[in-house]
Amino acid sequence: MSGRIKRLCACFALLLAFCAALPARAEEQVVLPTLAPDALPYDKEHPENLSPDQLYAWAAILIEADSGKVIFEKNPDDIRYPASTTKIMTALLTLTLLDDEELDQKVTCSAEAIAVTTSETDVTSLKLQEGEEVVLRDLLWATLIYSANDGANVIAEAVGGTIDNFVDMMNDLAKRLGCTNTHFHNAHGLHDDAHYTTARDLAIITQAAMQYEEFRKIVSTQSYVFPATNKRKASTLRTTNELFNPGTDEKPFRYYYPDIIGVKTGFTSKAQYCFVGAAERDGVTLISVVMYAGDNSRWADTIKLLDYGFSQYVSVSPADLYARAPITLSTSTYALDDGNLGRVTLNCVPADAISRNKRIIATKDEVEAMAANFLEIALIDYTRDFAAPITAGEKMGTITWLFEDGTIGTYDLVATRTVNRRSNAPKTLAQIEQETASDPNPFPRWSLPVLFEVALPLLIAALILYAIVRWAFGRRKPRRSRDPQVTHRYLR
Repeated sequence: MSGRIKRLCACFALLLAFCAALPARAEEQVVLPTLAPDALPYDKEHPENLSPDQLYAWAAILIEADSGKVIFEKNPDDIRYPASTTKIMTALLTLTLLDDEELDQKVTCSAEAIAVTTSETDVTSLKLQEGEEVVLRDLLWATLIYSANDGANVIAEAVGGTIDNFVDMMNDLAKRLGCTNTHFHNAHGLHDDAHYTTARDLAIITQAAMQYEEFRKIVSTQSYVFPATNKRKASTLRTTNELFNPGTDEKPFRYYYPDIIGVKTGFTSKAQYCFVGAAERDGVTLISVVMYAGDNSRWADTIKLLDYGFSQYVSVSPADLYARAPITLSTSTYALDDGNLGRVTLNCVPADAISRNKRIIATKDEVEAMAANFLEIALIDYTRDFAAPITAGEKMGTITWLFEDGTIGTYDLVATRTVNRRSNAPKTLAQIEQETASDPNPFPRWSLPVLFEVALPLLIAALILYAIVRWAFGRRKPRRSRDPQVTHRYLR
């Protein structure tokens, strides 16, 4: 066979191999998420009109952080790959198992832990070295802020003894939290077909993690100085959460969200762009999850979700509800020159720190209903009568409110103004008791008024009694007298 024929055969074989490979590549092709063709245009001036087909993400959910109530959802139970949002569970398990003293311990990086094997490109890594000594708390910050995959592995090995044991504990914790469609295969989130979750489960995990102050502090931080170790100098790590980025005055970032307080980004070629967010406004905290979205569309979707939630939910206290229709009392024995005819409005004031800080998170419609029926759903107890005098700021009663979580709030009802007592009003029993108790001589002192009030009635009563006696005895007949008989012995 000539060399020319050999070359033609080789080219033909390459062509066949290329053609044979085309179907496989087509199967691996990623379909980027887009809006539904018939989706209505999104109106950012009316975020309350959001519909699921106005989101780019394949799956999404929005919950209220305190109660876990679902506010909005789109395919929330579809199984998707979580990518680096997995690290939320890694951090949650670590904070659940370790106290502050244990977090401040140094660990030594092993060759197995720092060897992150994956087919993905541009894998975020601290480039930890074998034998490097790192504080666990620093690794936790680097894992959440910088999304360090090797950092997540070192944490897993240090906390769980082995990475596999730590992953088993991740799955156990997910089950205890009620995550029914989640299975973890690693601690960092790089792709594995057996590593999956749902938007709903991710929201549940994040809600649990947000209960830890350390977690909230980390995910709300934009940069962190990773300290020097025995094998490296100190370095600054920056967050991958672009919603924190305001841009510049000349070029502000279009997806900057001033109310954002976390949480975690994620990306792999199979998961596409994911983001779990948290934001707080006017006492309302929301958690959003978007899965399988585009790079910028995950920010756009998150903003739509959060704006929708803030348009629906408000944060109020029982005192706020009461203030919509405060109680006005009609008092008695008020001064005749009182311009309000003795009426006094009561303010509602928290009686302790718990009542002062506790809030009711509810929809606007629910808040309106609670305010309209406040007197029926709150326990009101008056602690004194409504007779003047009443002093501004004086406690008139209490309100007891039972929150959804079982916490009891106590609030004082205090008078907003002073109501004077009229001068000729009879004394109350309490006033009489108080005067008697404070008087060293409780007996009345003699004076002309006392004489008339006490002695004169007694004198009149005595005269009447005397007259009755005279009348009764004066009507008796006199006894007849007999003539005396002479009994002298000399007279016969």
